[in-house]
Amino acid sequence: MRNTPKVLGIETSCDDTAVAVVSGGSVVLSNVVASQSDMHFQYGGIVPEIASREHFQAIVTVVDRALHDAEIKSGDIDAIAVTNGPGLAGALLVGVNAAKGFALAWDKPVIGINHLEGHIYSSWLEGMNPEDQAGFPLVCLIASGGHTDLYLMKDHGVYCTIGRTRDDAAGEAFDKAARVLGLGFPGGPEIEDQAQHVSESRISLPRPSIKGSLDFSFSGLKSAFVRAAEEAEFFPEKRIGRPTKQEIYEFAHEFQEAVVDCLVRSSIAAVNSYGAKGIILGGGVAANSRLRAKIAEICPVPMFVPRPGLCTDNGAMIGSAGYFHTIRGITTEWDMDVVPNLKLAANISIEV
Repeated sequence: MRNTPKVLGIETSCDDTAVAVVSGGSVVLSNVVASQSDMHFQYGGIVPEIASREHFQAIVTVVDRALHDAEIKSGDIDAIAVTNGPGLAGALLVGVNAAKGFALAWDKPVIGINHLEGHIYSSWLEGMNPEDQAGFPLVCLIASGGHTDLYLMKDHGVYCTIGRTRDDAAGEAFDKAARVLGLGFPGGPEIEDQAQHVSESRISLPRPSIKGSLDFSFSGLKSAFVRAAEEAEFFPEKRIGRPTKQEIYEFAHEFQEAVVDCLVRSSIAAVNSYGAKGIILGGGVAANSRLRAKIAEICPVPMFVPRPGLCTDNGAMIGSAGYFHTIRGITTEWDMDVVPNLKLAANISIEV
């Protein structure tokens, strides 16, 4: 691997300070994540100012650890890739400025990477290669706490947005449901853990859809969930009552099923509508075992999804995306700025 390009990937879009070294776009030589989850747990969500401060304190140490774990020196790095959007402005600034500083000190090119594209390239890590194992076009479902989007990947760097959430992201919906049930943050893993205790539920929730569209909508589902909790005469936030474990299990199970059904329905419709040769799952919600199992069960084309640890934010996905930018001759000017609302692709539409 001596002559294979090695990219240092830096990811600080939210609350994880993540740095990795990736060789050839697929081999993970190191992958270090300094999590802030314990810090934000007490607030029930991410506090942007705290996240920025923690990134600033951790970034140099995490970069040093990534190089150490990869058993290489800074001179062995061929390029530095860094998330410059979308994400929290202050958090992004820490990563981008650090990447520029290291690039200047080491005389290496620096490349700005869209966070969502990074999640797509997670499926090129650790032996997976959707291009070779399926081929383009690929449908990409990116579902996390801040995003729920469907993309058509026509080639490396060529994307179209074919579906998106009209309101809340799937991960945000999980967070809300977890708060209603008195569970912890982040909500997705908490809901999944409770849901696995039962195989069915007496609660019935809607599966919202947007007629003639691949778009998602979760705000109505959240409202229906809150109403169901109130009707069951428990709602921890209002101290009306205390739910039993069985009630929590059933509410969690039905809510998870509703979210998964919505994600699967649009994703499979996208595969069929666009003649995709494969489907990629990315983002923190893609770590959900029920979602992975249900898509794998009915998907007519190969499914590519990284292991759960690579679904959440990590530097390896940024390093992989950076590699595919470098081989296309793409580098970023020194005046690169952060773009908190950075888009990956233009919208296209199709009647479904």
